[in-house]
Amino acid sequence: MSALSVRDVSQKFGATSALSDVALDISEGEQVALIGASGSGKTTLLRLLGLQSRPSSGSISALGHDLAESKGKDLRQIRSRIGMLPQDLGLVPNHRVIQNVVLGRSGSRNLLGTVRDLLWPRKADRDEIFQILERMGITAKMYDRTDSLSGGQQQRVALARTLFQGAEILLADEPLSAVDPARARDVLELLTGLSSEQGMTLVVSLHQVALAREFFPRVIGLKEGRVVFDGKPTDDEVSSLYDL
Repeated sequence: MSALSVRDVSQKFGATSALSDVALDISEGEQVALIGASGSGKTTLLRLLGLQSRPSSGSISALGHDLAESKGKDLRQIRSRIGMLPQDLGLVPNHRVIQNVVLGRSGSRNLLGTVRDLLWPRKADRDEIFQILERMGITAKMYDRTDSLSGGQQQRVALARTLFQGAEILLADEPLSAVDPARARDVLELLTGLSSEQGMTLVVSLHQVALAREFFPRVIGLKEGRVVFDGKPTDDEVSSLYDL
């Protein structure tokens, strides 16, 4: 079964075309890397896959649900099954780690429930978060303010939020952009490892072609909003992608 399905999708912002006639299927549990130069459409495609916006034309379905037919509560429930890891991580800086993680389930709870979780998280939730942070290697930071953490630790908090959310799909936008090159492999090992352990579908946008080839069985290349290859790219395909 397809976790994500894109059919002839185009996205325009005014006169600018960000995506043109994109079509692809991503299976449940599949691990996929999106590569391409800046402005190639990677972030736009991830936002569409995360149901954060609707395409100008074409159709998108996630977890068996057509975006065009999903509205209101139904759309929020589908979104709650999709974890987003944006470049800025989307954390609340002055909140404690546990509070940021507990926000992972805010999409499936009402406002009162979210406020209660932030102020007085239940013991069962605290225990679950502790176990997740243990997997991330940062249990000692559970009650620290998030803005006191290093960039790598904050990234792990964002991942912990996604795991607590119970996401079936994880979309990560340039997770290596603010990471020291020496730690890049560690980040990808963590992402792909979590995907395999949890059975999560993983889609990651990257600039590092060598790492995309090494860690992902499927690599999709974007150029000027179009898919130019889908699979393990050859050197010639990579060169044409970046105009080398």
